[in-house]
Amino acid sequence: MTQQEFYNRVTNSKRDLIGEFLQILHTGQIPYCVIGGIAVNAYCEPMVTLDFDCAVVTERIEGLKEELKGKGFKIKSHPHTWEITHKASSVKIQLQRDERYQEFISRAKSHKVLGYEMKIAQKEDLLRGKLWAYHDKTRDELKRDKDLLDIKRLLQKYPELEKLGSIK
Repeated sequence: MTQQEFYNRVTNSKRDLIGEFLQILHTGQIPYCVIGGIAVNAYCEPMVTLDFDCAVVTERIEGLKEELKGKGFKIKSHPHTWEITHKASSVKIQLQRDERYQEFISRAKSHKVLGYEMKIAQKEDLLRGKLWAYHDKTRDELKRDKDLLDIKRLLQKYPELEKLGSIK
């Protein structure tokens, strides 16, 4: 079983939504970077998550959302993200709305994570984003707990990042 097959099986995916989403980004030459727990997996021991958090260059988001709708994806607006889902999977693609993440895109590098080649934010940027999310008291408590776990994972593996710990 490949890593992609494993991920699709544990996320109850009858379609490879992550593969399809990444293909749309690559084919459309849409600048992006992955910023959530899956991105942390590029630097730390992998953990499975249903969320696929991504920053997409602002100018291309509306066109991307329209293309995704045309392929049967559902899009729901939240205060911090656009949540993209499909009935064929439990995966939730989260497009970040916070403009602070835009600067991460130009520094992102290609990594292979769970069998997928994707642009991943630098670990310093991931830590910044996780700290922003964790300190946001309006977010769901369980999501903030997951952010704290990702912060701890990054700091355990890269103690030199501790100097960034005071960023808010």
